Amino acid sequence: MNKRVSDSSTLARKLAGAALLARRVDGDYLVLSDATLCAAIDGSCPLRSAEAQALAGSPLTLRRLRLLADGMRATPWSASAGMLRAAASADSSMAVLETDDGHWALHFVLQDGQWQLVLKLDAAAPFAARLLAGDGAPFIEVRDGAGGLLLQGRLDGDGECEQAWPCALAPALHFQQHGARFTVTPVTLVAPAGPAR
Repeated sequence: MNKRVSDSSTLARKLAGAALLARRVDGDYLVLSDATLCAAIDGSCPLRSAEAQALAGSPLTLRRLRLLADGMRATPWSASAGMLRAAASADSSMAVLETDDGHWALHFVLQDGQWQLVLKLDAAAPFAARLLAGDGAPFIEVRDGAGGLLLQGRLDGDGECEQAWPCALAPALHFQQHGARFTVTPVTLVAPAGPAR
């Protein structure tokens, strides 16, 4: 294809997209949930025909789609994983587990007979400044090797998030019985925004 024709087509698409985003429609509302939009962006669940038509008719939802897409592209980190090491698995009072990339540590603290789980971000992680920047810090979740939710929350200014240990078993035993692995991921929390699919 001729480069000039290709550049012209790209420009036409950009102009058409900008025109769609700029228009206003009386009574417009978000017609698709953030979860639906994110699934369309990452390709895990393409929009159905009716959803695509609803999106095209809602400039507000189109702007939300663009915002979510920009945010997904700008996130320099998507997940970290770690595993229960042999020494920790033999010790029911393990104190720390680290992710394989060294960016996160799970601290297990026994206070008054109850376990506390503390997630700590390494300040030297290449994405630490972005995750700790103001109100834009995402929620973070920790899941065990079987997919069970262990912690979900926002990092504080020191790069930590603390919650009570949610499981009946002590941490080392729980990890042994649930895949001996864990993942730390950012979470997009979806707030209600009107009718959605």
